[in-house]
Amino acid sequence: MVIKVFVATSSGSIAIRKKQQEVVGFLEANKIDFKELDIAGDEDNRRWMRENVPGEKKPQNGIPLPPQIFNEEQYCGDFDSFFSAKEENIIYSFLGLAPPPDSKGSEKAEEGGETEAQKEGSEDVGNLPEAQEKNEEEGETATEETEEIAMEGAEGEAEEEEETAEGEEPGEDEDS
Repeated sequence: MVIKVFVATSSGSIAIRKKQQEVVGFLEANKIDFKELDIAGDEDNRRWMRENVPGEKKPQNGIPLPPQIFNEEQYCGDFDSFFSAKEENIIYSFLGLAPPPDSKGSEKAEEGGETEAQKEGSEDVGNLPEAQEKNEEEGETATEETEEIAMEGAEGEAEEEEETAEGEEPGEDEDS
């Protein structure tokens, strides 16, 4: 199975070029086999890409912009869906590929389409708040200690000022 990335090599849009570079760079870095197909120089590629992006995935103007990603004939998504899959660490599922054997997601996909590692990842996400709570509690403790020290320092300064003021007051009382 070959991943097809439809790009426009002569795009005038910097945003499109950056998105294309990010997709291609990620696939290269992760040694995922892919084929880069230029829609700017090849009318057949452009037509095929436009015809095979599902209607609900097309923008309002009806013309999908590169990069568009396919696994053979199967539509995977555009840059935004690629980016989301990358952020959620489900890129192999997004691309319709089996994870490499040395990755955590190497277990077989189950009926729900999730691998064991993805389910574990979901469970880990559930544990994040516990870790965050622990960090927040520790942070609150540190914050409380800092506040106590600041308060003690302020109280000490206030007491010194009071003593100084008290020292002057008795002298004033004696004069009256």
